[in-house]
Amino acid sequence: MILAVTMNPSVDISYPIQDFKLDQVNRVEHVRKTAGGKGLNVARVIKQMGEDVLATGLLGGAIGDFIIQELMKSEIKHDFFRINQESRNCIAILHDGQQTEILESGPTLSMEEGEAFLEKYREQLSEASIVTISGSLPKGLDCGYYRQMVEMGREKGVPVIVDTSGEALRQVLFHQVKPFAIKPNIDELSQLLNVKVEGSISSLKHLLSNELFQGIEWIVVSMGRDGAFVKHGEEYYRVTIPRIDVVNPVGSGDATVAGLAVALNRKQTVQDVLKTAMTTGMLNTMEAGTGYINLAKFGQLLELVKVKKVD
Repeated sequence: MILAVTMNPSVDISYPIQDFKLDQVNRVEHVRKTAGGKGLNVARVIKQMGEDVLATGLLGGAIGDFIIQELMKSEIKHDFFRINQESRNCIAILHDGQQTEILESGPTLSMEEGEAFLEKYREQLSEASIVTISGSLPKGLDCGYYRQMVEMGREKGVPVIVDTSGEALRQVLFHQVKPFAIKPNIDELSQLLNVKVEGSISSLKHLLSNELFQGIEWIVVSMGRDGAFVKHGEEYYRVTIPRIDVVNPVGSGDATVAGLAVALNRKQTVQDVLKTAMTTGMLNTMEAGTGYINLAKFGQLLELVKVKKVD
């Protein structure tokens, strides 16, 4: 079973507005509301890939109830720790080929709530074959919280994939116990290393040789439409993807994490792991809904993903 963790879930609200005007009334005809947060997008894609998944994290209030209802509609198993505060909304305005996001910060947790969830998480690890931890931490939790979750996974022998950014990611990487995989994009890598990251192979190889990344089995650097640059063990790979018609890019990184988790759980080859991860990411961008893929197109797209080992 894949355990998909979302510590700060939300209801994702998508407003497609063809001609968005500031300081004016903008009317929306087709509003989409989704049980969201990065980890729930991951869980949804894993479910669509036919793998056993359990969604977990923290939920509260009427928004939390709506999220549970949506997960039940999708037949996604869930076991959340309930809090007495309201979960959050996240709004994406899709306009003029761009995406403007308005993200609520969400609830503030107590130390006791944080410790209580860790106990639940420890129990869930006994049934998990791999873990994905995605997104931001709620206010009130120490920025080293994910570090504790990674360490608990290592103690149980369960690989942990971490997809976060900023200080939460920095704390994970500075710890002696490393995650099994991370998926930073170029901007997150720049922020992490405090340098402007170039997309060249030589530059990325040099950066990923940093001691900070030692002990991480998989580092997948997302490069958007240019694919990805990957370090697996001591080997490097350049992954290129075909040009596709993008409908909604929201959640494509989460779909990539889902594909990565599924492929690793199935113990696929390096080539197939990377091709699967890139394909699920692309499939998400081709759908209007966040965290949705059309498996009928999977095989065709998979063949168009190219993986080249870099010396």
